[in-house]
Amino acid sequence: MKLDDEAAAMALGKQISHILRPGDKIALTGTLGAGKTTLTRGILRGLGFEEDVPSPTFAIVQQYEPPEVRLPIAHVDFYRIEDTEEIQELGLDDILIDGVIVAEWPDRMPDSFWRDALQITLEIQNDDTRQLTWDAGPAWEDRWPII
Repeated sequence: MKLDDEAAAMALGKQISHILRPGDKIALTGTLGAGKTTLTRGILRGLGFEEDVPSPTFAIVQQYEPPEVRLPIAHVDFYRIEDTEEIQELGLDDILIDGVIVAEWPDRMPDSFWRDALQITLEIQNDDTRQLTWDAGPAWEDRWPII
C-alpha cells in the first residue's frame, strides 16, 4: 500500500483505531522519519485523543487512558532500550489486559512477543511517499486488511 502524504498516514491510523480490541499489539518498523509516529497519531485521533501526540522516544512509554480515548493505549518507543531486562520493567503485559500497545522499534523485543501482532513496515520511497507492508497475526484474521 502506498501512502502519499502525512494525511494518508493519519487517515489509515484512524481506520485502524476502529478495529482495535483490548490485547492488540501493533509493531511499527521503519527508519527515522518513515511515519511511525504519524500513523500512531492517526490511531490516537481515531480513539478520540484531541491533544498533541509527542514521540515517546525519551519517555519510552506514553499512556493514554479513558475518558481521553475510548480504549487504553500505550505508545511505546523501544529505540533507546539497550538491555532487554529494561523492557520487563515497563509493565507491557499489564497494559494488554484491557488496552492496546503500539510500538516503534519493536525489534528490541523478542519475536515471540509479536506473534499475534499487526506488524507494519513503512519505507520511504524516492518520491517521498511511504510504502506500507504488513504481516497480520492470527488475532487480526477477521479484521485485517481494512483496505
